[in-house]
Amino acid sequence: MSESLFLRACRREPVARTPVWMMRQAGRYLPEYQQIRAKADFLTICRTPELAAEVTLQPVRRFGFDAAIIFSDILIPLEALGFPIAFVNDRPTITEPVGSASDVPEAIPDDFEAGLQFVYQAIGLVCNELPSHVPLIGFAGAPFTLGSYLIEGGGSRTYAKTKTFFYECPEAAHRLLGLLADAVAVHLGAQIRAGAQAVQLFDSWAGALAEDEYRVWALPYVRRIMEALGPTGVPRILYTLNGAHLTDSLIETGADVLSIDWRVPMDRACDRLLPHVAIQGNLDPTRLLGGCNRAMQEVTTILDMVNGRPGHIMNLGHGVLPSTPVENVEALVRAVHAHRRALDSSTGSQRSDEESCHVGIV
Repeated sequence: MSESLFLRACRREPVARTPVWMMRQAGRYLPEYQQIRAKADFLTICRTPELAAEVTLQPVRRFGFDAAIIFSDILIPLEALGFPIAFVNDRPTITEPVGSASDVPEAIPDDFEAGLQFVYQAIGLVCNELPSHVPLIGFAGAPFTLGSYLIEGGGSRTYAKTKTFFYECPEAAHRLLGLLADAVAVHLGAQIRAGAQAVQLFDSWAGALAEDEYRVWALPYVRRIMEALGPTGVPRILYTLNGAHLTDSLIETGADVLSIDWRVPMDRACDRLLPHVAIQGNLDPTRLLGGCNRAMQEVTTILDMVNGRPGHIMNLGHGVLPSTPVENVEALVRAVHAHRRALDSSTGSQRSDEESCHVGIV
């Protein structure tokens, strides 16, 4: 994996071209996924290693992405902690939410990892099939996001239940967040041992916090996870949706890569973040709905703002939308590849055969 474009970019090393992958790149926009989904529900796919592995590999085969991400869900570890989950009309639901301090577990169950073996088995299957230059990313949800799901019982726009619980039961809230941080660190560590060469922490709801709140309810627990994973040596990526106002705090988390959304101009993100961390992003997923030419133009705009500075991974600012045309994703990949060739043409530089071998679609 020493020559992986993705891993080199995570380390802010020079690359032959910008690596590209997409959050939620395996899923409902792909016809081959729809064929599997017609025979098995979402949770069955997640819990069946062979199906999860196949779905993980589908977008790499079709588009030649520079990284794969294991097909799973951030809520899966909550089941192993004793909180049943269900998907009602494709919306995640915690069937027994946390409503009081007494609902917070005292410790991680002894069989926690055993309850997640299907994830680690899927990782092993994927690693056996991926091209040698394509690493696999493992992932998990961050403590604040998982805690919010547990308290709200599902998604929320206001996080009123979560914040009320935090304000009224601060000791129990910190106990819950600490438990989740330790469980996530265990889960990500097991994914690394199974073969994942990088990990991403999704803090999807932390953007709902003001910065002073983030420093109390999120930052310490994200940092705890990053510190626990530090000795593994794998790149640690943090994604925080709607987190533009949290930049200073995010730099302090210990993440090697910050994945940013489209609300932060890429040139500004490069100036502020690249001295400290690599950056990933940040195309608005809706820009892939406007036709191939528009998709390619938007990608080129982002790459022009980066201007070849080491440490950038092309990605969306959130997950690919189910209604995204496949041909627009193909256009995104072509635009990334074409941008490298355009730079080479303008500078008259020549790539080595070793560099060129990673440029074409697999």
